[in-house]
Amino acid sequence: MSTDLVIFFLLASLAVVTALAMLFSSNAVYAALFLILNFATVAVFYLLLSAPFIALAQVTVYAGAIMVLFLFVIMLLGAERTGRTPSIWWLQPLALGLGLVLLVEALYFVFSQRGALPTGGTPSAAFGGPTMIGATLFNQYLLPFEVTSILLLTAMIGAIVLSRRKT
Repeated sequence: MSTDLVIFFLLASLAVVTALAMLFSSNAVYAALFLILNFATVAVFYLLLSAPFIALAQVTVYAGAIMVLFLFVIMLLGAERTGRTPSIWWLQPLALGLGLVLLVEALYFVFSQRGALPTGGTPSAAFGGPTMIGATLFNQYLLPFEVTSILLLTAMIGAIVLSRRKT
């Protein structure tokens, strides 16, 4: 077994363990911290795929900004303890069935795409770098990028208007 495969399985098991710990944690702060660990594991996956810019964005945006915001809201609202509410009887079997479907799809992909997966060779130096991502984003995907920025600006203005107090 190659070292890349051993590292992959170690990281994959860590990602699954942190995701399960997040799901089954009864404390919302601990759940958010487990989610940060999961995001960091995914960032290491990106590093293994030779995409350092995406790995850095994963850590900065998700593990940094978003999760700090989540923790701030959890602490501000005082919702550290997740209250377990009685669930609808069909939700748990549905979730288990959908999880089984996802597992079957993942196994099918892994075993049917055996020859298509990268073998650990060295990709080009520009792959996953900020120069290539910027060139692709502003050349090939300029219109969707601008539409997304307008939508985000509209959502931000809407959130400000809706949260403004009436005087």
